[in-house]
Amino acid sequence: MNDPRMTPRITSHPELKFLLVVNPHNGPGVFPLTDSNYVREVARLNSFQNVCTVGYVKVDYCKRDIAEVHQDIEIFSQWSKDYAMTGLGVHGIFLDEAPNEHSDHIGPYLDNIGSKIKGMEGIMGDRIIIHNPGTTVDAKLAKADPGPDITAVVEESFEQYRSNSMQERLLLNRLDRSKCCYILHTVPKDELKPLVHQLRKVGEYLFVTDLCSDYYSQFGPGWSEFIEAMVE
Repeated sequence: MNDPRMTPRITSHPELKFLLVVNPHNGPGVFPLTDSNYVREVARLNSFQNVCTVGYVKVDYCKRDIAEVHQDIEIFSQWSKDYAMTGLGVHGIFLDEAPNEHSDHIGPYLDNIGSKIKGMEGIMGDRIIIHNPGTTVDAKLAKADPGPDITAVVEESFEQYRSNSMQERLLLNRLDRSKCCYILHTVPKDELKPLVHQLRKVGEYLFVTDLCSDYYSQFGPGWSEFIEAMVE
């Protein structure tokens, strides 16, 4: 989060919304935060009008004890306790390892967590809910009401995304563009801009990088090209 290339892109493109997932310790970790870097950087990011921070919570395809999920959400909600003084807080929750198929267990589990997030004082703003199955979801999950605000329908390498099987699966996507997120890594640099232009037609939320490893903890050489492609 303290990459020096981040702030100039945020400030030079106020029309572009940056949705940033905050993950101190495979989740919120403990509260109060012991890492002063996170305290400083999250507060700094929250100072920008075009930044929306969300907290990372793993659900393990709805196999994780729901009480543990609730606890993570509650810890994130505590961040904003002294927001006026600290600037610390998140505006929603990113649910990683979300399932892509409905069942009698999964439907109520996700509904329960969604209600928890939307009703949790301390989660700021619109209390955004993001599901990350990394693939398209079935009809019942797609029609869930209320369902997530955003769903990551792709989390793959460029090569896998271009495969026939992936493209055939994406034809089944029933979610509106405004609710779709695409996450792609290992993108050849000369393919990055054309890919972003293509994906912007089908998804409002994109993360595209030329890195092939550690792509969630740093920006690749193509970071500037990605941002420019998002505003062209």
